[in-house]
This record gives sequence, C-alpha cells and structure tokens, in this order.
Amino acid sequence: MTPLLPPSFVEQVRSALPAEVLTQEASDLIEYGRDWTRVYPPAPSAIALPRTTAEVATLLRLCHQHGVAVVPSGGRTGLAGGAVAANGELVLSLSRMNHIQPVDTLAMTVRVQAGAVLQAVNQHCHEHGLQWPIDLAAKGSCQVGGNIATNAGGVRVIRYGLTRQWVLGLQVVTASGDILELNGALEKNNTGTDLRQLFIGSEGTLGIITEATLKLARLPQQVHVLLLAVPNLQAVLALFQHTRHSPLPVLAFEFFTQACLDRVTAHRGLRSPLPPPATSSTTAAGTDGPCYVLIELERPPGVPLTVLEDWFGAVLDDGLCSDGVLAQNPREAAELWSLRENISETLARTGLPHKNDVSLPLSQLADFCQALTTLFATHYPAWELLVFGHIGDGNLHINAMKPGHLDVQQFTAQAKQVDQGLFQLVQAHQGSVSAEHGIGLLKKDALHFSRTPQELQLLRALKQALDPRGLLNPGKIFDTPPRP
Repeated sequence: MTPLLPPSFVEQVRSALPAEVLTQEASDLIEYGRDWTRVYPPAPSAIALPRTTAEVATLLRLCHQHGVAVVPSGGRTGLAGGAVAANGELVLSLSRMNHIQPVDTLAMTVRVQAGAVLQAVNQHCHEHGLQWPIDLAAKGSCQVGGNIATNAGGVRVIRYGLTRQWVLGLQVVTASGDILELNGALEKNNTGTDLRQLFIGSEGTLGIITEATLKLARLPQQVHVLLLAVPNLQAVLALFQHTRHSPLPVLAFEFFTQACLDRVTAHRGLRSPLPPPATSSTTAAGTDGPCYVLIELERPPGVPLTVLEDWFGAVLDDGLCSDGVLAQNPREAAELWSLRENISETLARTGLPHKNDVSLPLSQLADFCQALTTLFATHYPAWELLVFGHIGDGNLHINAMKPGHLDVQQFTAQAKQVDQGLFQLVQAHQGSVSAEHGIGLLKKDALHFSRTPQELQLLRALKQALDPRGLLNPGKIFDTPPRP
C-alpha cells in the first residue's frame, strides 16, 4: 500500500498553490510513477504538476519542512529507473512547464522551460535554420529537463557531443526551495566553479531544473545516409577510421549485427536492402559475424555530389565493405534509419531482453567485444547476444535475450550474474557501466566498477551539501542515508 502524505503537508500545498497542482488519481499515480524500465512497480503518494518555477519552489520548501521525498519527472523515457517513484514519494512532473521563448537568432540561443518536449523545441528552432543538436529515439516524448538531468547522448554525439556542451544557463530550485540562476546566457564566464555543471547529469538528485538557456547549431544543409555491410567488428573499426577522414563531416556512425537486422526485418515484414557479406557466415555469438554500419554525412553548400560519390566508390573499391547502398531521397534515408532505430522496440516485442549500455575507449572496443563474445559462448551459450549502438562514440547497447528454457524469475536472477562478468570486462577495458542511460535504481550497485571509492565519497559529500535531508530523488545513483 502506498504511504500517505502528511495531512498537514497536503493542506498547506492546497492552500498555497492552485487546486489542479496536486492529484492523487489512481491512473495518474501509475502513469507518472514509472519510466520505460518497467522493472519497478510505481507507488507514489501523489503527483504535483506545477506551471511555474515559483510553484516548484513553494512545493520544495513545503517538502523540506515536512520531510516529503520528491521524484522529478520529465518524459519518463529513461532506462535506468531514474524517474521511478516506488516508495510513496511525491512525483514532481514538469510536463505543464513547456513554454518555449522566441529564438535569439543573433546569439543562436533559446530559453525553454524544463517540460518542453525535445521535438517541439527543434521544430521551433528549425524555422530559423537552427537546432538544439540532441537527437534521441524518444525525441517525440522526452523533455529538455530530463535530457539535461541525464546528460543525454543519442545518435549525433560524434558530431555535436553530449547535452552538457549545449546548455549555456540553468534555472534550478534547490532542495530547500531556493531559486538559482546559473550562468544566464553567457558563453564565457570565468568566475570560479561552474555550478551549472553540477546539475547536468545529476539525475535530479541535487536540484530541480526548471528552465534552461540552450545553445543552438545551424541545421545541416544536405544530409546523406549510407548503409554498408562489413564482415566483422574489426572491419567496422577500419571503416570508422577511414570515415573520420572523409571529405564530408560525419553526423552519425551507427552499427548493428546481422542478428539485429534479422530480428527487425522479420518483425516488421521488411526486406534487407543488402545481402549479408559473402565472406562471412552468421553466428549467434555476439560480434563475431557480419555487421552493418549506418553512416550519415553532411554535404556543405557548394560541395558537389561527386565528392560523396567518389568517397563511396573508394570505400567499395578498397574493400572496406562488401556492399553498400546510398539513399537517393529522404524517404529512402528514413527507411535505412528505421532499421537502426527499430531495434530496441523489436527486441522488446519479440522476446525478453536484458539490456546494458556501456562505453569503451575506441582503442579497446575490438578486444572488449571479443572478450564479451567469449564470455557468453563459454558461460551462457543458450543466450542470444545482440549488440548495436553508437560505435563511433565507443557506446555499445548489449542485449542478452531470455532463453526459452528459463522462466522470467530464473532469467532475472541469472542476468545479475551475467552483469557481474560483463562489468568486470568493462572495468578491465577502462570503460563505463553506463554510457548514456544513467545510473538511477538499475545500476547503482554497479557504480563501483566505474567510480573509485574516493569519487564515490565526493559524490556523497556533494549530495549531503545540497540535499542534507536526502529528499531529492532518494535512492538514485547510490543509496541515500535515512532522512532525519
């Protein structure tokens, strides 16, 4: 049973704020209390839906006074349990705070509320030939505040970097209800520690982001998409090295295995645009078999199409791929992208995947993938291993599918054992147990594989300094001490 909020707290909230701010409708509790992990059953006590920063500040002051724990909520598209309210917390949803100010075309910035949806922000900016260059599969539902709080990645990190590089200023409400304006719209501000960066990637554990000034980039003029077939991962990396020296800027460099492609085409009733590489045979063992690379290149104004065609021809002639296709129009480009973007949905609809999101130094990718394939072939031969991701950033999405002979409970238990071996490999290859999904609830027990004891001590000290009562997103990233 979901714990009830203190009656005095509810009374003060209803007295200080509009009636529609607080809801305890059963359907709202379920919907707002979970994220895409669907691992933890939602059990919030209530949902708060403020419209202004001042209302957020009032809520947090009252929460601080009454010892009410708060889980911030955006589009709830996270995959680490960072937005889950499972212990009677108050969910603070920013969905009604979605105002987008006019674009400053001189400074190439835009000020938005945290609940603005990523796709809506970019549609707003596209009218001026600009973009906030964060591109995620969930762009139609994820919110800017959540993007910032998780330091979101996506498919174009290779060109534009992570979210934190595109945030000029933040408005943040502290655990005690103070409103901070951090850096405004300044490009340069050398006045000591940049407090803005503390909140980017903190998963709502240090403060609530309510507004942001976003730095914008120009939209690419001509974008070209290619799909290439290569015999194995080593060939993928060789192709990547060649592509980095392309005469055209690289916007995306994504890869997936033959097994991923087979799943997507079978599930969606599609035909593969390319045959498997003739020189290799498919294998169920991870990355040993054929792979596919999706490349997106920008052709700047004035650069003739022949430059792209000549480069593509050289890739084929030099044997860097066995076959390839260049999209001839936006429809074909979208079709090629769909093969990559539909992998996660397909895996969820055609089986039960155990998902991991890791990053490795590029120099360690080949050795890591070989060790990963060996780990599963030796200890979990019945588990199908499907790997894809933003390989140009060193980011792999590792999916182990539930074998038919295991029930869900057995699979979940064994997956924890799998994770221990996997994370040991990540640590041995100087990687991170979370590339872009964050830590949340799901990976906090694995944080020590990527963070030293000294780092963890500093993180806990920072949490204590900014949220001494442990009320902001408690239990996320690491366990929070009992609240006084």
